[in-house]
Amino acid sequence: MSGRYRRALVKLSGQALMGDRNFGIDPPTVNEFARQMHAAVNAGVEVAVVVGGGNFWRGATVAESGMDRATADYAGMLATIMNALALQDALEKQGCTVRTQTALSISEVAEPYIRRRAMRHLEKARVVIFAAGTGNPYMTTDTAAALRAIEVDCDALLMAKNGVDGVYDSDPAKNAGAKRFEHLTYIEAIQRRLEVMDTTALSLCMENNLPITVFDVERPDGIYQALMGHAVGTVISNMPDLDRP
Repeated sequence: MSGRYRRALVKLSGQALMGDRNFGIDPPTVNEFARQMHAAVNAGVEVAVVVGGGNFWRGATVAESGMDRATADYAGMLATIMNALALQDALEKQGCTVRTQTALSISEVAEPYIRRRAMRHLEKARVVIFAAGTGNPYMTTDTAAALRAIEVDCDALLMAKNGVDGVYDSDPAKNAGAKRFEHLTYIEAIQRRLEVMDTTALSLCMENNLPITVFDVERPDGIYQALMGHAVGTVISNMPDLDRP
């Protein structure tokens, strides 16, 4: 028996879609992500995706320069829709059937988010991409990923990070002696103030017992391996790590 998940949600940041670019979308990178997701679908995994928009727009950062925060966040939601359409196109070119659902009404290019419809798409082996976050300002796409994963009954939330192969006790880019955790409980991640995801998202996962895997999206076949349930990074769950004192 394979250790693959029945159904899992991959959280992709906008930054992940840039590849080696400084802005926008790198098509070869998006195509590679699509190839891995298609392979997982063929292996029997029901795949959902939430995409960020930081490669085009960061609402919180723009708001710091004086723009109204809610307006800045809505613009960021539009950025996630552009990324979702790019990923949708790449997946379809791989042979996947894809449905993009948005939390904002934009019926000309995507379906509205409807939970039961999304679950039915997943049951039919369609990849479902959730865009526009939760549809609310002041909420991150990490929170959207946790919320959607819980709503559509995923087995796990897979957090794809750029160049970081898990959760460390300090920034590995600044501290060569940083220790990587194989496993953490939600409480440990919150108490240690580790930059896994925002606290709202982490709390949602804890309250609903949704395991999180934090892995490096740049790892060869990282998305595919994560979807197949392989040990690819740090796992965060309610189960204590019995190997640690």
